[in-house]
Amino acid sequence: MPAEPKPPAACLIGWPAAHSRSPLIHHYWLRALGIEGGYTIESVPPEDVADFVGRLSRHGFVGANVTIPHKERALLLSVSDEPAKAVGAANTLWYQGGTLFSTNTDIEGFLNNLDASAPGWDAATDALVLGAGGASRAVVFGLIERGIKRVHLANRTAGRAQALADQFGAAVVPVAWETVGEVLPRAGLLVNTTSLGMKGQPALDIDVGLLPQEAVVADLVYVPLQTPLLTAARARGLRTADGLGMLLHQAVRGFELWFGKRPEVTPELRALVEDDLTKV
Repeated sequence: MPAEPKPPAACLIGWPAAHSRSPLIHHYWLRALGIEGGYTIESVPPEDVADFVGRLSRHGFVGANVTIPHKERALLLSVSDEPAKAVGAANTLWYQGGTLFSTNTDIEGFLNNLDASAPGWDAATDALVLGAGGASRAVVFGLIERGIKRVHLANRTAGRAQALADQFGAAVVPVAWETVGEVLPRAGLLVNTTSLGMKGQPALDIDVGLLPQEAVVADLVYVPLQTPLLTAARARGLRTADGLGMLLHQAVRGFELWFGKRPEVTPELRALVEDDLTKV
């Protein structure tokens, strides 16, 4: 009698990765949708990642999330789509017809979280993005795709902001970090992609009072959930989108690719992850 096929399983590949909330999110959806499946954390050192990804299916996985420091390498170890190539990093792997494909769901996670948190945000003509790292690349790509005319990009190292402008074209306008205050009055969207405001990091010194009244403020930091930037924005009555929302929304597509059903980001799921974060 042939052996019963094993339930599908996905994993998170990182180094380190034990701190991730991804298992909590995906196990919640598996239970909610009545799917027999699994999701585990695989701590894989950089020297072993090519072999691990190359044997992903033989390890028993139908796909994977990828986190630091492996996102750039994962791009090269798979057939990547255009968004992942543009961002220069892949965070989601899946099989299609025996071929390993990759994408970057940070883009749709960022956009879908904004849609859910501040509907109509994309009526803005100008956006101001702080930071020029990997997360910023996903944000800038998403904003341009959504039709934002000008993305002002400020980074403490000016050369990195210029490099993104060179890559993404005329819609991206590099600005010096010390002149951010001059851009704020015309920014319909402010996005922090830096680590400033994160637990253990310096606060982000930005005067949200200079923003237009209709502006939306997004912070990719989710520890703490209420960053000083978001607290100041809400005190002024501005609409906001937090980093936890992006974390939840970026997980949706991977789950759908691996397990065949599209899950929902619900208040119950958010409360579950919020509770876990408060235990840190």
